[in-house]
Amino acid sequence: MRSGMVSIVGRPNVGKSSLLNALVGRKVSIVSHKPQTTRHQIQGVVNLPGAQLVFVDTPGLHRQQTRQLNRLMNETAAAALHDVDVVVLVLECGRLTEEDQAVLQRIKGLNPATPVGLVLNKIDRVKDREALLPELQKLAALHDFAFVVPLSALKRSNVNALLEELAKRLPEGPQLYPDDMQVGYDDAFLVSEIVREKLTRTLHQELPYSLTVSVEQYEREGRMDRVDAVIWVEREGQKKIVIGEGGAALKLVGSKARMELERLLGRKVFLKLWCRVRENWSDDLKSLKQFGLTPE
Repeated sequence: MRSGMVSIVGRPNVGKSSLLNALVGRKVSIVSHKPQTTRHQIQGVVNLPGAQLVFVDTPGLHRQQTRQLNRLMNETAAAALHDVDVVVLVLECGRLTEEDQAVLQRIKGLNPATPVGLVLNKIDRVKDREALLPELQKLAALHDFAFVVPLSALKRSNVNALLEELAKRLPEGPQLYPDDMQVGYDDAFLVSEIVREKLTRTLHQELPYSLTVSVEQYEREGRMDRVDAVIWVEREGQKKIVIGEGGAALKLVGSKARMELERLLGRKVFLKLWCRVRENWSDDLKSLKQFGLTPE
């Protein structure tokens, strides 16, 4: 039996969360086209014959650290590079940015004994597949990678090849989680993340970075989960946007979140949402700690 921790790292919006979901075969990490959607180290578990892989999806490593939240997200992502058995660096096919280069420099500072694999994501966008080989050769030369796997997380193509490469590099040892566990967090955390995803996808470009979600109460009654959650924003003007005219925006977010939660949990969900203001919470360490956004 082999088992171990695998960290997925890369710049924001390169497809790390989509890759984690494709590997696990279900939604584990929320996904948005907006950068820096992931704020936590999120664990997904994959059981293979003779191997258990525990994946850690991390916030995208980024250079701008204007607020405490940005700094803490970078700390969370950097911490996930250590104390794991394998690191997977995700790059986007046809695009190598300065942020990618910055992540690569962090990779070069790791313990040489930790295998680092390269995943070239979004190959479904490439029309000329013959152009892939020279790009793979160029990227493979950037570091002494243990393996290189081109794939499409969106299409879930070639993800099994990645699982095979990872499984044979895990240390021998017992399983870290039970066979039936696919995620390393509780249902309350899932609720907060799904609500935040729906907010991120529904609201305009800037606001998602100024809001977070906390679950105030979670009760299970037979086949029904009753959940009270609060959406926290930083200004009164943002609260008006979240609620919308006549409460329309909040109702829409709540409806979308409830439907997805019922699908994921396999239960009826009664979800009540409120929106409250806590000024500049994203730059206040006390608030960040209360919202569970500080590294453990």
